[in-house]
Amino acid sequence: MIQFRDFVPKMISEPRLFKAGEYESIEAALAAANSWIKEYEIKIVNVETVVLPNIWSRYEEGTSDVALGTSGEMPSYWHQFVRVWYRTG
Repeated sequence: MIQFRDFVPKMISEPRLFKAGEYESIEAALAAANSWIKEYEIKIVNVETVVLPNIWSRYEEGTSDVALGTSGEMPSYWHQFVRVWYRTG
């Protein structure tokens, strides 16, 4: 079977009025992915960088949400993360 796991930079501080949120770097997410791959001897199928809008919004379900919204009336924040596709069994 094929599965995937996402490595998303963690939120360091939440967004506030007139201040964007702060997040770890994409390199931190990549380091976490490399650590997991090495520790569990993962059989990699593919590794990709994914960019999605508003994954930290309270109205969204993060990287597993099948529909992430954007609107011209409200600001949208796009977030980059690492997705590892791997084989199990």
